[in-house]
Amino acid sequence: MAVEGLLAFLLIGMIAGFLAGKLMKGSGFGLVGNMVVGVVGAYVGGFVFNLLGISAGGLIGSIVTATAGAALLLFIVDKVKK
Repeated sequence: MAVEGLLAFLLIGMIAGFLAGKLMKGSGFGLVGNMVVGVVGAYVGGFVFNLLGISAGGLIGSIVTATAGAALLLFIVDKVKK
């Protein structure tokens, strides 16, 4: 992966983590923690979308995919914590 691609992936993950933290009120790890979860969630979202046969292209599609993955990850972590 090129440096530009890695930076774009990290930026999209951070945006997704922020958005997922806002969507999943009452759960999360603060701003920085949610951004880290967003980066991991980008992988989770891509994996889940691929399993479901959903493809989302472009910048907006990448943010939606990563946000969905981050929200799913926050949901699972919240349930495991309880």
